[in-house]
Amino acid sequence: MFQHISAHIFLTVLMYIFIFLCMRIMGKREIGKLSVFDLTISIMIAEIAIFSIEDIERPIYDGLVPMATLVLIQVLVAQFSLKSRKLRLLIDGKPSILISNGKLHRGEMRKQRYNIDDLLLQLRGQNIDSPADVEFAILETSGQLTVIEKNKGISSSNQSGNSSSTAEARDKAKPSGGDGEGRVKLPSHKIRYEGLPIPLIMDGKVQDHNLEMIGKTRFWLRTQIRQKGVSDFKDVFLCSINHKGEIYVDRLDMP
Repeated sequence: MFQHISAHIFLTVLMYIFIFLCMRIMGKREIGKLSVFDLTISIMIAEIAIFSIEDIERPIYDGLVPMATLVLIQVLVAQFSLKSRKLRLLIDGKPSILISNGKLHRGEMRKQRYNIDDLLLQLRGQNIDSPADVEFAILETSGQLTVIEKNKGISSSNQSGNSSSTAEARDKAKPSGGDGEGRVKLPSHKIRYEGLPIPLIMDGKVQDHNLEMIGKTRFWLRTQIRQKGVSDFKDVFLCSINHKGEIYVDRLDMP
């Protein structure tokens, strides 16, 4: 009896240490955000550990080898996804817009099997009483609901008439391509959701559909990144533009 209990204790401690090391190897992303892929890996590792602890007659490597294989798969996929946005979208999917400008997107809610009670519960958890007060509600790939209120969001227009007039006069005085502070004038009616920062370049690849949406060309984009000291698209890790027309450029660190 004592030997049987000792074997279970030993296997439990061993599996705890091994799983702890696995999670450290897979990185902090596993703790901060679980995608469907990450969740599948985590569940499988947990199940294999349970089988190994329950059946003390089986060799230990029958459990350790499959677990190590899953960790290797996760690490390799994570490395490849760093270089391929298509792979990231394939594995993690895309965020879903459930509310925009106070309007519920029922089709998207049905597609994500997200009912109105779930949505209202999440909104109340963020101290929002009504969907009418929401500029955007975005269901992230991790299952988290990101909510931007109208009075705090990017399209807040609670300004006095004088301020609006001043801003309008300022805009008329600026060149059509932007202003003296390096801002670009954007077609606001086309970028409701994309009032959040719009990626124009990711991993050295131009996002042509986003350029099209804001009415700009690759020539314009090349001019903008050159003003930031970058000569080519492939040298940019991330280039985005926010609702104010401010362009952010982060260079790609070459190995």
